[in-house]
Amino acid sequence: MFISNFTVFMPSVLTLVGIPGLESVQCWIGIPFFVMYLMAMIGNFLLLTIIQSQRSLHEPMYMFLGMLGTTDIGLATSIIPKMLGVFWFHMTEIYFDSCLLQMWFIHTFQCIESGILLAMAFDRYIAICYPLRHATILTFRLVIQIGTAVTLRAAVLVTPCIILVKSWLKYYYTTVISHSYCEHMAIVKLAAGNTWVNKICGLFAAFAVGGFDVIFISLSYIQILTTVLRLPQKEARFKAFDTCITHICVFLQFYLLAFFSFFTHRFGSHIPPYIHILFSSIYLLVPPFLNPLVYGLKTRQIRSHVVKIYYARDS
Repeated sequence: MFISNFTVFMPSVLTLVGIPGLESVQCWIGIPFFVMYLMAMIGNFLLLTIIQSQRSLHEPMYMFLGMLGTTDIGLATSIIPKMLGVFWFHMTEIYFDSCLLQMWFIHTFQCIESGILLAMAFDRYIAICYPLRHATILTFRLVIQIGTAVTLRAAVLVTPCIILVKSWLKYYYTTVISHSYCEHMAIVKLAAGNTWVNKICGLFAAFAVGGFDVIFISLSYIQILTTVLRLPQKEARFKAFDTCITHICVFLQFYLLAFFSFFTHRFGSHIPPYIHILFSSIYLLVPPFLNPLVYGLKTRQIRSHVVKIYYARDS
């Protein structure tokens, strides 16, 4: 394999550009990102506090919601501090191993979030299609096992991609990453030589998680909607549908943004880089920001506890 004299062998430090083409206004772009991050932290910590403190919420749906909140906190924290360092303080350098660690956390939390959304769809499927068996099927032990399996699946699928970057990619054309955080394909594109193994590993992990979860989540909600439409009473249909609309909204906003970023990163060469990087940065922050708002507004039990906390603070 021919290696150009302009390549770098195993760089120890990489440079994050931020948002290519928008470097002059990144300091202003960082403000809404910081506000969203702050709101995501407050909202998810409040959600976790309410679920943990109220015994009436120690049910499968709220336990999965607690797992989702914890994942959102981890996902947002893996990205925003370093990103704001690039935007506001020009702290563009990052150690190669630190970059790989950030990459591992980001993609692992993404996979975990996808798995939790699948688990929540399964919970709603059992609750609506088999309501009398819900308590016996989704026991506390099974919920913990599902959470553990989702986490292990994410780690098993993401870790080989990180190992391959470290062991397979030895030479790099440049050490400058045209991105605001360390992302798998953004690193692979810097490498000299053959990168097909890394690309295949990344595609396999993406489709093994995203493809599998989207198919089964969609099938679950098709079954749910079919069951809901068969309910004899209009009020019962409305109540069942209302409990699912929140999950459907969260499901759509997570996967639509994720697939847009995924396909534009690989096949959207005609899309300006700043648009792709901006959307890639936004889509990872939108779920942690919106999820507590959506569930807080649409879930009556959580909304009532938030109101109690608000009035207790004012009294």
